[in-house]
Amino acid sequence: MKNKQIFLTIFSVLLGLVVGGIALAVSGYNPLEAYGIMIEGVFSRPRYISWTFIRSVPIILTGLSVAFAFRTGLFNIGAEGQYIVGAATAALAGYFLELPAGIHAVVVIIIAMVAAGVWGGIAGLLKSKFGVHEVISTIMLNWIALYLNNYIVFWDKFRRPQSEASQKILETAQISILGGLRTSGNEFIRGIFSTPVNLGIAFAVLAALFVWYTLNKTTLGYELRAVGYNRDASEYGGINVNRSIVISMVISGALAGLGGATQVLGVTKEISVLAAMEGNGFDGIAVALLGNTTPLGSVLAGLLFGGLKYGGPKIQPALGAPSEVIDIMIGSIVFFTAMPNFIKVIAHKLKKKRGEAE
Repeated sequence: MKNKQIFLTIFSVLLGLVVGGIALAVSGYNPLEAYGIMIEGVFSRPRYISWTFIRSVPIILTGLSVAFAFRTGLFNIGAEGQYIVGAATAALAGYFLELPAGIHAVVVIIIAMVAAGVWGGIAGLLKSKFGVHEVISTIMLNWIALYLNNYIVFWDKFRRPQSEASQKILETAQISILGGLRTSGNEFIRGIFSTPVNLGIAFAVLAALFVWYTLNKTTLGYELRAVGYNRDASEYGGINVNRSIVISMVISGALAGLGGATQVLGVTKEISVLAAMEGNGFDGIAVALLGNTTPLGSVLAGLLFGGLKYGGPKIQPALGAPSEVIDIMIGSIVFFTAMPNFIKVIAHKLKKKRGEAE
């Protein structure tokens, strides 16, 4: 069964590359040359590899967020909003709180995860108390989070003068590591650390371990998965279904919020006005599906997406291809990589619904 799933995933990735290549060929560009540029743009220099990992971290964490909700029978389409809330909270706490280095970063991350968890928990509460579907509520919460972020940025005490960005967080809250190696005599090490390398990838790995352990080794995880498999049977077995829904959405939201917090503390050091959704949360849906909603699969799929996100745009200046063609190519890969599991999820839900009707 596992071999079949791995084959299906690899085949989907290849199919996405083929369709993306056709889009490039129709537009008059050599797809082999384009993919060569993309691969070179990811692996040819140490700093390119470093950037790929940095770009992967928020997608891995939102992927884990969506995967956790999937495993408990919920479709958390609101990872985008929870990511924004986590980022905005981290920026506020990173600027206004004054704590010693190390402690400051830990406190900021905890506060950001709590805020994003509460944001996710709102959707869980609405579903458990009033039957509001989480897809509808989380879409609305995504937009509220976006405008809330912009309101926070424009707050007089927080906005950087003559800018559409917030104040930078304090150095004590930053999670950058080994900055001194940027001047190392070793070219490889200097290349790796010439980027904003930070503890984000470590947090992503720890989050994946947390998701795996919680779902597979704890009573809470057993209850959450049981509710995901069959809500009625779980209730009959004495599990508090409403409580499980809220807890699942809180944990899912906290994971997405961790993604936003690590991005602010490790890379941007600030938040800025958002004209539209950045897409980290939506990419997390595809990552979770491609990774078969497993922690390890989400990490690997997140790294693949990080490579596509970082290497893809390099085709434009090299070939002169319009950015829209690049977006079509990346979108095709995302579409086909996510589609098999998406179909399986939809088929499973329909089958379950028919079973309930019968």
